[in-house]
Amino acid sequence: MKLKPFLLLITALAVVSDAMLLPFYPQFFTARFGVNDPQHVGAYVAAMCLTVMFALPLWARVARLLPLLPLLVLTQLAAGLLCLYCYWTTSLAGFWLLSLAMIAFKGSYLLVYPYVMSLSDEGEHTATVGLLSVIVHFGGIAGALLGGLVLQGMDGGQVFLLMAAGDALQIAICLYLLWRQPRVAAASAAQTAPATTADDAARLRRVYQLGGLMLLFYFSAYLVRAFFAQHWQAVSGIADSRLAAVVFAVPAAMALLGLWHNRRRARSGQAPLGSLPAMLLLGTVGLLLQALPDTLPLLLGRCLFGWALFQLTVQLDVQLFQLGTPASYAADYSKINFCQNLGVLLSSFAAGTLVAGHGLAAPFLVAAGGLLLTALAYPLLAATPRKLATA
Repeated sequence: MKLKPFLLLITALAVVSDAMLLPFYPQFFTARFGVNDPQHVGAYVAAMCLTVMFALPLWARVARLLPLLPLLVLTQLAAGLLCLYCYWTTSLAGFWLLSLAMIAFKGSYLLVYPYVMSLSDEGEHTATVGLLSVIVHFGGIAGALLGGLVLQGMDGGQVFLLMAAGDALQIAICLYLLWRQPRVAAASAAQTAPATTADDAARLRRVYQLGGLMLLFYFSAYLVRAFFAQHWQAVSGIADSRLAAVVFAVPAAMALLGLWHNRRRARSGQAPLGSLPAMLLLGTVGLLLQALPDTLPLLLGRCLFGWALFQLTVQLDVQLFQLGTPASYAADYSKINFCQNLGVLLSSFAAGTLVAGHGLAAPFLVAAGGLLLTALAYPLLAATPRKLATA
C-alpha cells in the first residue's frame, strides 16, 4: 500500500482546517466577543504565527523519539479536544490560551511534508514539492470558502466543530495506516533520526543561508496579500467581493498550470523552465505591473507573479532537500519553516504601515524591491547541494 496519497490527504485536511477562519478573524472577534479592534486581530494573527514558529522545532525533536504517525494521532487528538473547548468558551482570554495551544498541536502536521519527501526518490522531489504547493494553494482557498459559508449561515464558533471533525479524519487516516502497515511506525522513526555525519556543521550553515533567502522571499511574497482585495476594487472600480476573491486566487490557478508544465517537462527529462534568479526577476515585474492603476496590467502582473511564486517556492524547497538526507529532513525543515514564518510575520506588520502611510500600491512596490534584493542576495545565500559540496 502506498503511503504518499494518504499523507497528502492528511496535509490537505490540515490546510483546509487552518484556513477556515484566517480571512474572517475580524468578523469572528466582533460577533463572538464584541471586539472590533483591528490591532487586536493583528496581534492574534501574529501570535498564531509565532506559535507555529516555535512549536514545529519542538515537534521535530519529539519526532526523533516517537514515530511520526503515532505522534500525529496524539497531537491531533489534543488539537481536536481544544477545538471543542474553543467552541464552548465565552472568555476572550480563555480563547486566546486554548486556541493558541490548539494551533501548537495542529502544527505537528507540518512534519508530514519532510516525511513525504523522505519517501520520494531524489528525481521525484520537484514533482512532489509542486504537488504539495498546489495542495496548499487550493486547500487555503477551499478552507476560506468553507469558513465563509459557515460564518454566513451560522455562529462563528461552528467553525471549530468543523476543525475538530478534520482532526478526527486525520486521526482515522493515521490509525488506518498503522493498522494496515504496522512497520510504518518504525520506518517513520528511522526517517527522523538525527544525522551524525561529519559534515553536519557545513550542512547547517547552508540551511541557515537558505533560511535567510527564504525570509526575504516570503516577506516579499506575503506583503501584498492582506490588502490585495481593496487594491483591486480601488483600481477596477468594481466592489464585488466575489470577483475580488477570484482575482486574488489567480496565483492558485497559475500554480496548477505550473504543476502540469513541470510534470510535462519532467516526463521528457527536462528541468523546470527558468532559473531561480530569472523567476525572481519575473516576479518583480509582476509585482510592479500590479502596482499600476490600470486593470489589464494588474491582471497580467497577477498571472506573472503567480507563475513566478509557484516556481520559486518549488525551486527553493527542492534546494532544502538537496542539502541533507532523509534523516535530517524534519530538523532542517523546522529551521526553514521558522524563517518562512518570520518573513510572513514581518510582512503582516509592514503591510499595514505601508498602506496607512503611502497608499494601497505601496506594498507592491516594496515587495518588488524585496524580490529584487533576493535576486541580488542569491549568489551569496544560495544553498549548495550536499552532493555537489562533497564532490
